[in-house]
Amino acid sequence: MLETDKSLYDVVIVGGGPAGLSAAIYAARAKFRVLVVEKSGIGGQITITSEIVNYPGVEYSSGKELTEKMRLQAEGFGAEFLAAEVVDMELEKEIKTIRTTRGEYQALGVVLATGANPRKLGFKGEKAFQGRGVAYCATCDGEFFTGKEVFVIGGGFAAVEEGIFLTKYAVRVTLIVREENFTCARTVWEKLEGRENIRAVFRTELIEVAGEDMVTYARFRNNETGEEWSHEAAEGFGVFVFAGYVPNSEWIGDSVKKDEQGYLLTDRDQKTSLEGVYGAGDICVKNLRQVVTAVSDGAVAATSLEKVVSGLHEKLDIPPLVRMEKHPHKGKKSEDGLGEGSEGSGGEFLNAEIRAQLEDLFARFEHSVILKVWLDDQPLSGEVMGFIRELEDLTDKVAWRRAEWKEGQKMPVLPSVEICREDGSSSGIHFHGVPGGHEFNSFVIALYNAAGPGQQVDEETEKRLRGIRGKHNLKVLVSLSCTMCPETVMSAQKAAALSENIEAEMFDLAHFPRLKEKYKVMSVPCLILNDEKVFFGKKNIKEITDILASAEGNEK
Repeated sequence: MLETDKSLYDVVIVGGGPAGLSAAIYAARAKFRVLVVEKSGIGGQITITSEIVNYPGVEYSSGKELTEKMRLQAEGFGAEFLAAEVVDMELEKEIKTIRTTRGEYQALGVVLATGANPRKLGFKGEKAFQGRGVAYCATCDGEFFTGKEVFVIGGGFAAVEEGIFLTKYAVRVTLIVREENFTCARTVWEKLEGRENIRAVFRTELIEVAGEDMVTYARFRNNETGEEWSHEAAEGFGVFVFAGYVPNSEWIGDSVKKDEQGYLLTDRDQKTSLEGVYGAGDICVKNLRQVVTAVSDGAVAATSLEKVVSGLHEKLDIPPLVRMEKHPHKGKKSEDGLGEGSEGSGGEFLNAEIRAQLEDLFARFEHSVILKVWLDDQPLSGEVMGFIRELEDLTDKVAWRRAEWKEGQKMPVLPSVEICREDGSSSGIHFHGVPGGHEFNSFVIALYNAAGPGQQVDEETEKRLRGIRGKHNLKVLVSLSCTMCPETVMSAQKAAALSENIEAEMFDLAHFPRLKEKYKVMSVPCLILNDEKVFFGKKNIKEITDILASAEGNEK
């Protein structure tokens, strides 16, 4: 009989979108030990969709609501969830190895369901003006264009839906469609009818954007006539790109066959070119990329894996693996899947479900943490204290004290919550504002990192961070509604927790408009290094380490 340990799973699912969640439901219900690894947030790209009306049996839902129900259902059947990034895999052997930023795991079967990322078109100025007028997420960045004109590039479902969403902020939205008509269902684009502040221009492509601090100029071309036209606005305007997606498969080795675009090649059972490795969802070659087909892929992959996994149990004499004991449909969130904090009635910031989850997490703390609170007389400081008092009431592992400024000491931007270790030393992590929305989880994980054991990172990255010699400040500017911000925030905070030479500050831009104006921010997340260099877009721990290492090299 093969000796087993806690790191062995029947099925490891990489990706927590609809395809991965569906696979988790089916595999866990088949009594397998299942682990879902997701680096950002459960739900995937669909969580930014505010309206879903074509999912069978669900008359109306948002992407976030629908995938949250899927997650609860998967946990109810015993699936486990891990917030981590997969950095390497060995998939050729019967027992697969999956290396993550939080440790190494083995599996008898693997489902790859990492989805796809927004496609960048490559027009002139696209990279230079990302975050300065060029954006890819209406939910995250729409508010930055309040009162401005916006151009949406694309004619599919996402472009039309996000274009309609942007009318809440923009004075006018223009859809730039390369084809002679929309490429989505008629029922989708019919919603544009009767809306005065949105229009469509067909057979047209964006050629170039330009400006100084932000996009103030754009040039377009008619594909049919070759005629070019331009738009200029001294106050700036927005360009949102929704022109399809590219598969998130670059990190997957060549042993798994892909097509020229990088999509996984699978058979009708969702099997890839490797035994025991299956693909599901938008990462696969397919004709229709919708929630309903992603869920179908996940179910097919999981059920196809049943024979493979059962066969390996018999062949390798592996006993049934110990699973989580849960009751169907009564699941609760795992330690890193806390979800969002919410303001309840009576001024409460933490609802009953969140409180219960936090109590489980606090029990894992190796040490206590101290929250040093820097306040002024603004209303936001009162909200911060309300949140801190609620948190402190939950556990003796978290205490707070009011910071006192001493002459010669650097005064942080107020209000600020500085996370300190048990001995009072600073972890270098500051949070400016109330950590609600998608940043609630980031704040809790920061406490976990300061208290220990914290999130794991690979040995090489940890060694590089601990080797940082110069003093560096990382400011991460976010919106609490942004689904892409938490990974950047948590990565910066982890870097600070590992190195006494790194300071990480998180700012909710809704309360600090001065920073938005100073750095000309029109997209989040925005990472600022040492108050000088500005980086836009989601960043993982390795990318932040590279940025810091580059700064070290430049300073020598």
